[in-house]
Amino acid sequence: MDCEIEMFVVILHPKSYNSRLMKIKYIILFLALALVLQVHAQRQDDMRQAVEYLASQELGGRYPATAGDTLASEYITSKLRTLKLKPIVKGKKKTGFYHNFSYGKTETRTTHNIIAVLPGKDKHLKHEYIVVSSHYDHLGLGGQGSGSRRPDTIAVHPGADDNASGDAVVLELAKHFKKVGSPRSIIFAFFGAEEQGLIGSKHFVEWMKHDDAQRINLPANIKNIVANVNLDMVGRMRNDAMSVSGTGTSSAFKAIVESIAEQKNLKVTCIADGYGPSDHASFVAADIPVLYLTTGGHMEYHTPADVPSTLNYDGMQQTLEYTEELIAQLAAMPNTPDYINVPSSSNHSHAKFKVTLGLMPDVMGASDTPGLRADIVVAGKPAHTAGIRSGDIIQEIDGKPVKDIEEYMQRLSELKAGTTIPVKVLRGEETILFEVHLNPAEK
Repeated sequence: MDCEIEMFVVILHPKSYNSRLMKIKYIILFLALALVLQVHAQRQDDMRQAVEYLASQELGGRYPATAGDTLASEYITSKLRTLKLKPIVKGKKKTGFYHNFSYGKTETRTTHNIIAVLPGKDKHLKHEYIVVSSHYDHLGLGGQGSGSRRPDTIAVHPGADDNASGDAVVLELAKHFKKVGSPRSIIFAFFGAEEQGLIGSKHFVEWMKHDDAQRINLPANIKNIVANVNLDMVGRMRNDAMSVSGTGTSSAFKAIVESIAEQKNLKVTCIADGYGPSDHASFVAADIPVLYLTTGGHMEYHTPADVPSTLNYDGMQQTLEYTEELIAQLAAMPNTPDYINVPSSSNHSHAKFKVTLGLMPDVMGASDTPGLRADIVVAGKPAHTAGIRSGDIIQEIDGKPVKDIEEYMQRLSELKAGTTIPVKVLRGEETILFEVHLNPAEK
């Protein structure tokens, strides 16, 4: 009887039927949106938990070959084992994901890279491998010669952004691609001793150049590694902006990077060369194309203040979703990515400058205001002594405009030590002119 009434109503009142249909569509859309939001919240929570553990006081700053290094290794390995990814060393149940290495001249330290493999699904592409990497070590307790920006302070340097943020994203990437699969094989690598000079990634690259009977699930030849996607300091996104280096190391990379950025509503600054102070540089040295993602520097970098509460977890979610699409497109490219040798833009390296201002500029172009933001102005250096502060936007140096990192580097190359030059900055809505006395660049 109810069915007959329903039919009768539908026939007599088509507007009522359409209204009910529209309501059902809205309900389905609402439920789908709620599910997406729930998934996003879970992924952010998982990343937050990873950062909070890796950057905890208990792990003591994750200095190589310490108890904190061991705990971090065990944590990451447990996640990879849960995903049932493939180990890389034969016959070692507990340490099959470890690639061990030693380093040091006066004091030998032994630690490891943590590596797992997801075999590809495509019968033609699965023999090619993409390395997705981050580094899991940090500065320990800091101190003189450690790389700490507060070398006189002995305290845990947690390294929440540097680079627990990258580790958390790579773990989520491993989880995602284990679920959806990949045409090419993917190597998930967590490198050790990066802060000591990219030591772990250099050892990995050298290891892959030679035969090793104990090595399993990895390519027999390093030439089968066709790309590296490296994430280092991806926890402090501002204004939906990030930097991607290495976009010129393969002919297809820049177009892919920019199209995904447009799709994801992100502002991406492309840097053509693949050199720089992170593990991707080890792959460029082996003629492997790279993409290096970072959300840039900040005042807490290499200090005890780089703690989990300072991270932007919404921004990490954006980075995760961007990188998922980036890797998916690289993994599905019909042709092997070509390698292009791009000269280092270190015309950017301080070693080639006669002077230094003593600041870390915003390499991502995250500010909407014309000019180049000073992310970190180091106390005691020329810019800070003159009165320039972190967050100021540099608009002119020595009377010449500065609109981006390229012009900033060009201006520095024109300056001479021992001179005093005007630097115009924007602070809030106020334009200020500072007189900066230039010191020689540090060797």
